[in-house]
Amino acid sequence: MTSARPPKIPEDAFGAGLAFHRLIFARSRSAWWTPLLAGLLGVALYITMLMVGVVVFIVGAIAAGTDLATFDVEVRFDLTDPLLLAVLLGSIALMLPAYLLASLIVNGRRVGLISSAAGRTRWGWMLVSLAAATVVAGVVTGVSALLPADLEGSTGEIISPAENPQFWATLAVILLVVPFQAAAEEYVFRGYLQQAIGRWLKHPAFAILLPVPLFVLGHAYDPLGQASVAIFAIAAGWMTWRTGGLEAAIALHIVNNLLAFLLGVAGLADVNDSSPGLISFFVSFVMIAAYVGVIEWLFRTSGHHRTLRLTTG
Repeated sequence: MTSARPPKIPEDAFGAGLAFHRLIFARSRSAWWTPLLAGLLGVALYITMLMVGVVVFIVGAIAAGTDLATFDVEVRFDLTDPLLLAVLLGSIALMLPAYLLASLIVNGRRVGLISSAAGRTRWGWMLVSLAAATVVAGVVTGVSALLPADLEGSTGEIISPAENPQFWATLAVILLVVPFQAAAEEYVFRGYLQQAIGRWLKHPAFAILLPVPLFVLGHAYDPLGQASVAIFAIAAGWMTWRTGGLEAAIALHIVNNLLAFLLGVAGLADVNDSSPGLISFFVSFVMIAAYVGVIEWLFRTSGHHRTLRLTTG
């Protein structure tokens, strides 16, 4: 006598397998309301963690004799102030533990499915993706140096290493914190949102495209800059669905953000520039397109599975 399939499990779970955006159906609790509850709980946990972090920062600053009135309340990345830079980047990175904990509480076991169809972060594939992103970014950036500079855009925030007394401390903060900040954004916008939408809508196009406006709104750029962000979001969403995990998207996000901050701390770009210009838009598009092509080629030979097939037993 064959066992009955678990209730409320879609047919694709037993056929081709659950794609990334449908992996919530393999969790202990996958009712239609669980994405909403996970989101609300995640926001509450994030606000709590943020408030604790602010209190710790204030207490630490007072204990160190720092005049809090000297801190700029404007939200911008000051590459001459590694402490403030760490606070700003760290505040974004806190989204990751908040989401992980919320997902564990609401959806139950197999929390690794928020990372990939393998039920974990595929670290080998992550390293391959990071290497690919680094090579593509290096080549495209090198070639772009031969192009004329954009005439528009701000240059007032560019500071050379010689003018930055906190150069090494800032560099350390960038290398240590940016990867977590980039990963946190991917877990929220490509992880949580894609799987939440996938719980309600089966076609992957909805899960890939619907989170894009929210991601764009989180970046205060001009229309051309936001168009570049949208292209990034679509590419990251597609790669997440195509490869069955967040690794390729995280790798691109890490390398992209590290490149921006490293160019800034080297005095070659303004990390706060909200008007990147047409040439920068073109360079970004080429880099993203090239990386997506490389990832597609590498994934086909990687041996990794992009879906999770459930059994009826």
